Amino acid sequence: MKTMSAREAKNAFGLMIDTARAEPVCIEKHGRGVVVVVSVEEYERLSEREKRTNRTTNELGGGGNAGT
Repeated sequence: MKTMSAREAKNAFGLMIDTARAEPVCIEKHGRGVVVVVSVEEYERLSEREKRTNRTTNELGGGGNAGT
C-alpha cells in the first residue's frame, strides 16, 4: 500500500488518484494513517464481499438481536 502525507495528497491530487486506481493509498496526518483511498472497482468488490458475508451470517441465524 502506498502512503502519502495529507500535504502530498493535496499537492499531487491527480497522482494520488492515479495511484489509487492501481493500489490503495494511505493518507497520513502527523505520521498517522487517517484515511485510505481506493478505486471504485476495489470499493465495489469489498462492498459485495461484505454483503455476501452478511447474507451468510443472517442465513445461519447470527445476524439478529437475540432476546429483543
